[in-house]
Amino acid sequence: MTVENNDLKRPIRVLVAKVGLDGHDRGAKVIASFLRNAGMEVIYTGLHQTPESVVNTALQEDVDVIGLSILSGAHNTAFPKVMKLMKEKQLDDVLLTGGGIIPDKDMEELNKLGVGRLFPPGTDTHIIVEYIQNWVKEHRKF
Repeated sequence: MTVENNDLKRPIRVLVAKVGLDGHDRGAKVIASFLRNAGMEVIYTGLHQTPESVVNTALQEDVDVIGLSILSGAHNTAFPKVMKLMKEKQLDDVLLTGGGIIPDKDMEELNKLGVGRLFPPGTDTHIIVEYIQNWVKEHRKF
């Protein structure tokens, strides 16, 4: 499935971000590469971003998706903070998703807050690509 198969008539734009002090970005870079190979336009913020900088970049870059990569255990702080800032900036039609070392119970709680599907290490990248494509097709119609 290619990304041109969406109602945007342009590539899906994804912001991949590393929030906080987590210094491990190999997974984020691998995901960014797979998303690019699937035809998406990917903006990678690099390490040590704040929730504010992530949301501001998402706004400036007019992204469809924000993907946070968190391996540090800060997921219960980072995702709610980014979600709050997204609501303040009226980014209600942007998907907040991500992955990393996140216990299933915490994933469920974050989903209840409005965070999209979260992916643990080892997830087949085709599942992530398909999830983003389907979400965008359903929610980003202009």
